[in-house]
Amino acid sequence: MKKPLVVFGTGEIGEIAHYYFSKDSDREVAAFAADRERIRENTFCGLPVVAFEDLNESHPPAQFDMFVALSYAKLNRVRQSKYDEAKAKGYTLASYISSRSVCWDNAFFGDNCFILENQTVQPFCRIGNNVTLWSGNHIGHHSTIGDHTFVSSHVVISGMCTIGARCFFGVNATFRDNCSIGDEVFVGMGASVTKDVAGGEMVLGASDDVIPADDRRARAIRRSYFGI
Repeated sequence: MKKPLVVFGTGEIGEIAHYYFSKDSDREVAAFAADRERIRENTFCGLPVVAFEDLNESHPPAQFDMFVALSYAKLNRVRQSKYDEAKAKGYTLASYISSRSVCWDNAFFGDNCFILENQTVQPFCRIGNNVTLWSGNHIGHHSTIGDHTFVSSHVVISGMCTIGARCFFGVNATFRDNCSIGDEVFVGMGASVTKDVAGGEMVLGASDDVIPADDRRARAIRRSYFGI
């Protein structure tokens, strides 16, 4: 019997999470949750939508696990905040790991991870809590990805890299081996990272152009792309 699951989020990520959990996991989505002020319909994907504030009563954590299905808004801080709230309510947070990915048995995955198809996660990797790996990434051996980070598609992280928390990596970004990446680092599409990057900095383009955290360009990108 599949264990029942509540998915937080009624947007595109919630719909995608419902599909993956339903088609390729040992979980059965029983309901969706959302903050009361954001509920517009009583159902989503044919299932009830419950106010997050009332969830402990209608779907108690002793009987239901939860998955927080949110994107990288505000550089992953929104997803982290709801993850923390769900943990505080006592819920076990489920991870989805696609059966169509290659993840070696000694790789570690935290909770509330969303690991889509066609990943290669090599031996001795450690993937933190609440991490999203969209489709088609390569995570090299002995690399660590910090909590709440979002890796988009076709990103190559070479071996023995250390990635901080709440980072965002765009499509086709590439990391040289042994790189150390701080917290809340933004790496743009197609960027090439060949050296360590401090927390809050940004890397844009194949020229390895590192923008300091307090640079006006960095502030403009955070404001326009992440709303912070």
